[in-house]
Amino acid sequence: MTTLTILPSNTTFEAAPGATLFAALKAAGAAILSKCDGKGQCGACHVFVHEGRKGISKIQRAENDKLDTMVGVSSKSRLACQVVLGEDPVTVEVLSFV
Repeated sequence: MTTLTILPSNTTFEAAPGATLFAALKAAGAAILSKCDGKGQCGACHVFVHEGRKGISKIQRAENDKLDTMVGVSSKSRLACQVVLGEDPVTVEVLSFV
């Protein structure tokens, strides 16, 4: 199991490695949206990964291309539906401006 911390609520819970970040956040009750059923097309599940970026899946071209079209993106930006969790602890900020 991996430890997932959600900001700004500072909620911590355990998630299964190999699960998508989106699925883990939904299971934890986080208010996160998706309009494309996790296909990385809508950008509604945009999050900031503050800690643990080396322990999650690498960003793929399609996700990077989608992020390039969005406002408010930083080097910490990821689409939760495209992130696969590893074993390392992860801290994410669920954004509310999407």
